[in-house]
Amino acid sequence: MLLQPLMMTDKPDGEGDASTLLKTRPKTKRPPLYKVLLLNDDFTPMEFVVHVLERFFGMTHAEAFEVMLTVHKKGVAVVGVFTHEIAETKVGQVMDFARRHQHPLQCTMEKEE
Repeated sequence: MLLQPLMMTDKPDGEGDASTLLKTRPKTKRPPLYKVLLLNDDFTPMEFVVHVLERFFGMTHAEAFEVMLTVHKKGVAVVGVFTHEIAETKVGQVMDFARRHQHPLQCTMEKEE
């Protein structure tokens, strides 16, 4: 027995039409983004901050050095923008790493506007 594919014209009133199916799909909303911020302090060595930026944010040495100087001069710098879960993970990783190395480096996150 041979089966023939059902043609779109075989259904009444365009039922099952691909364009109809696309119109009924719910629209997904992009998740809110969060900025990860690194805060300056007077005790954490600049080399350590550069290492953190390279290790946890995938920056090159030159990029990390520039961001570290921004943190040093301005007191704070955005080091990345992520979804909530990723930003929260990055903040935790940086804070744990700094604590283990006995540095008071602070990292935080805030919702992007």
